[in-house]
Amino acid sequence: MAADARRVEAHIIVRGYVQGVFYRASLKQQADMRNVHGWVRNRLDGSVEAVLQGSEDALRAVLNWSQVGPRGARVDSVDVQWSDVREHVGAFDLRG
Repeated sequence: MAADARRVEAHIIVRGYVQGVFYRASLKQQADMRNVHGWVRNRLDGSVEAVLQGSEDALRAVLNWSQVGPRGARVDSVDVQWSDVREHVGAFDLRG
């Protein structure tokens, strides 16, 4: 990423059939390919939550993928909240 590229953050909630279909691992793979940092975790309500940090172009590419997900997933909706990076996180992390 160029030194002058602004890093942004996207907090997402993905709803649908997204647990038990390797959604988190696949999202991590997409993020790693694009030098996106952050984390992803399953939520008790069956959705998946993630925080993505990186260039806006890289985040948009991951978000485009997130609307389809891996084979076997059914994505009903992706809620996105954009913001400036509040607290920098390291490499992309899989959480519970």
